[in-house]
Amino acid sequence: MKFVDEATIDIAAGDGGAGCMSFRREKFIPFGGPNGGDGGRGGNVFAVADRNINTLIDYRYARRHEARNGEAGRGSDQFGAAAEDIVLRMPVGTIVRDFETDEVLAELLDPDVKTLLAKGGDGGFGNMHFKSSTNRAPRQKTPGWPGEAKKIKLELRVLADVGLLGLPNAGKSTLIASISNARPKIADYPFTTLHPNLGVVRAGPERSFVVADLPGLIEGAAEGAGLGHLFLRHLQRTRLLLHVVDMAAFDGGDPVAQAKAIIQELRKYDESLYQKPRWIVLNKLDMVPADERAALVKDFIKRLRWKGPVFQISALAREGLDPMVQAIYEHVAAQKVQAPAEVDPRFDAKPVAPAPVGFDDD
Repeated sequence: MKFVDEATIDIAAGDGGAGCMSFRREKFIPFGGPNGGDGGRGGNVFAVADRNINTLIDYRYARRHEARNGEAGRGSDQFGAAAEDIVLRMPVGTIVRDFETDEVLAELLDPDVKTLLAKGGDGGFGNMHFKSSTNRAPRQKTPGWPGEAKKIKLELRVLADVGLLGLPNAGKSTLIASISNARPKIADYPFTTLHPNLGVVRAGPERSFVVADLPGLIEGAAEGAGLGHLFLRHLQRTRLLLHVVDMAAFDGGDPVAQAKAIIQELRKYDESLYQKPRWIVLNKLDMVPADERAALVKDFIKRLRWKGPVFQISALAREGLDPMVQAIYEHVAAQKVQAPAEVDPRFDAKPVAPAPVGFDDD
């Protein structure tokens, strides 16, 4: 299925039904009085987050969603029936914005919770509504009230605890495949990943977290180069960023220069992302001779002037992964305790710095 994380649609709630003007006319009842009923309410438009949906592709092609109008009132004291509501099912993590004002109308973070997007119009009053002691035969009635109509923009931001960041071909897809249940496309050429992949990582019994693999960033991404900048919004809800660095690049590039380029692009795109807790993951160390690894890692840390956590791994050989997974889980669990569920932790999260984990030569 094609991954779509943006869509623009029109929604319209139903109009209320018109009220009825009617009088009771039966044999031997010369003054039956008014019996026109009120109109029915128009249908509402709701949005609900669905765990079983992970893309907005349904709304890329179905651009108009209208609820039905309420029924008109009838004689014999009959009120019009209210119209059925329509429910738009969207992925968890969808943000609904007003297209004109860019105001956030709703954030769908909790599955199966309905959120009202457009309210249906109330039904009009029938003439029985206007009966009084001084107005025995009212001839007034009102039309139904119109329902709300809006043009809205849908933006999906995946809900993940950890986001993988790095250049194309740094080994992010191999890493998420090695530690989680995700099975992304993996190949020996850059830009293999074309859309975000989510995976659940099991750190132990009842210990798990969600990791997101995004398309690789390249220099100039903040100005629109490459694909990675299109998906950086998906990192804004994460609690931790893992910056994956290729320590054995096939083109002979300098890992330090590449890491600095990614950090700069992140800062240009969004300062809040740059301030988010970020750990360095040195990947593909199995391709570096054993007697050169320690010196290479030490030189990298010194030149990058990095003071945060560093993990030395080989995603392909599955070496050094378990200590990293356990440290990530502890960090994510600590952040969940510190930040209540209704508070967005994007700007308050502070890194928990475990001791650097060495590469396992065994």
